[in-house]
Amino acid sequence: MKLTAYIALFMITFSGQVMAQAVSVPETLARNAYVVDYDTGTVLLEKNADERVPTASMSKVLTTIVVYDALKSGKLSMGQMVPVSQRAWEKSDPKNGESTMFLPLGSMAKVEDLIRGVVIQSGNDACIVLAEAIAGSEENFVAMMNQKAEEIGMKDSHFMNSTGLDDANHFSTPRDLAKMGIYLIRKYPEDYKYYSEKEFVYNNIKQGNRNPLLYKGIGADGIKTGHTSTAGYGLIGSGTAGGRRIVMVINGTKSMQERADESAKLMHWAEISFKNVDLVKKDSVITKAPVVLGAAREVELIAAEDFRATVPSYAKTTAQLTATYNVPLKAPIKAGDKAGSVLVTLTNGAIHEIPLLVKSDVAEAPFFARLTEKFMILLVGVPKYQP
Repeated sequence: MKLTAYIALFMITFSGQVMAQAVSVPETLARNAYVVDYDTGTVLLEKNADERVPTASMSKVLTTIVVYDALKSGKLSMGQMVPVSQRAWEKSDPKNGESTMFLPLGSMAKVEDLIRGVVIQSGNDACIVLAEAIAGSEENFVAMMNQKAEEIGMKDSHFMNSTGLDDANHFSTPRDLAKMGIYLIRKYPEDYKYYSEKEFVYNNIKQGNRNPLLYKGIGADGIKTGHTSTAGYGLIGSGTAGGRRIVMVINGTKSMQERADESAKLMHWAEISFKNVDLVKKDSVITKAPVVLGAAREVELIAAEDFRATVPSYAKTTAQLTATYNVPLKAPIKAGDKAGSVLVTLTNGAIHEIPLLVKSDVAEAPFFARLTEKFMILLVGVPKYQP
């Protein structure tokens, strides 16, 4: 017998608003800026975030990601010694303002030292030595970089070298650079440690990490600066505070000091202005639904997944949850069957849908009990239900 189904609705409210726009957004002198919560993906601030910009040394993060891929696959090892070519040596002349880890021409360098040379000292020579060790040439390595960028989802980026040196066809966007930083931290957490190291000594020359956030005492632990005369001063930054991680990109500042000031201002603002709230927990009971023709009269419905939202730290507005499901459910029912959904409506109007699942099996009622219930449904209809 076909039963007419109706939709049951209920609402629950939680303290905490979930819109970044409700928080006063600071002005920034950076030409481009993008700040995002690492865990929830909530964009906290954006300014010209999709503008194509020269990457300078910020694209060396992608260089290291390809290196970490090679290490993971066994193509390289951390202790492996690789040769320093003429090309690598020539592309890192400090007299021309090029970054270098001061690798001697014709020497052999350890892979782990080269990684530190890229991450901490931003050495162009280290980039090219690693590229040649992995792919035979920098050109081949760049093809791998572009393939990796596509895999990461960097839809508006293209790379022409491993170093970030200016080239009209070497570009990215702040949004894409943030995706790259997030990928690095998620995919290679064990290697992310290098980005927080403040100095590295090689060839008896000590150089400090250029990332100004590492020295601000605001929980920063990465990621990479960049500068050329064309690009200006840029930074991909990340740090944690209050159990949250922030990833940010600024670009186009006019000096090292301006980059330091603007990046610290935006990082600190993002850390103190927001918090993350668990609005829905996986397997938590959301409501109960009536059951017909079953050994039980109702069954609990649970959330299929977690949902965490980034909310302003001091806001008192609410997020709204609405459970929607067809009733009554007809036995037999299996645990894990989808029965509806929970709609989380944020105060900006955005809606996140989470499936509702049946928590436990409900067997059919005995034959005569089912027969009696079918007769009553035919006689008076399906009883209304209040969850």
